[in-house]
Amino acid sequence: MTASGHDAAIDHDDGFRTERLRLRPWRVADAAFQRRLWQERDDRVPARRRITPDGHPTVAELEQRIRTDERTPAPGLFVVEFATSAEAVGYCGLVANSVGVPQEPELAFEFFRASWGQGFATEAARVIVDDAASHGYGHLAATVRAWNAASLHVLDKLGFVDTGEREPDPVHGDSLLLRLRL
Repeated sequence: MTASGHDAAIDHDDGFRTERLRLRPWRVADAAFQRRLWQERDDRVPARRRITPDGHPTVAELEQRIRTDERTPAPGLFVVEFATSAEAVGYCGLVANSVGVPQEPELAFEFFRASWGQGFATEAARVIVDDAASHGYGHLAATVRAWNAASLHVLDKLGFVDTGEREPDPVHGDSLLLRLRL
């Protein structure tokens, strides 16, 4: 049983399952779902992480990214879908640390707004955090914009602590660095 109180079945090739969610590897067919997530992003998110005025990334470009993804650092990034319907609602997993500490991968998650406030991000992230120690990680990192109260709340529930390190950004909002000791 995970620390969140949800049983989680683990099969790294197939992903993870909780009572409500399934975290599974990306498929090329998920590119349209991924693009919808990009389209929903807050206007304060930097332009490089939003759909450009001329429509990039396209579904075809996202399909190519999915084809070449190496799922590193382990276990990688997963599509999060409802266990009962297989409807994709977000993604969650580990990505390379954007602040230069490769032995401390970064927890990443993003969900459709319609699924916010129901505990899905916390439930999915808890599964990833619980699994991270089995890969030999001693810590995880997370970076989040100071204005992103929902993500900060999820990270707080998982036990991440603010390091006090900031990357100032007067246009998009400062990025905060949080860490979790496993």
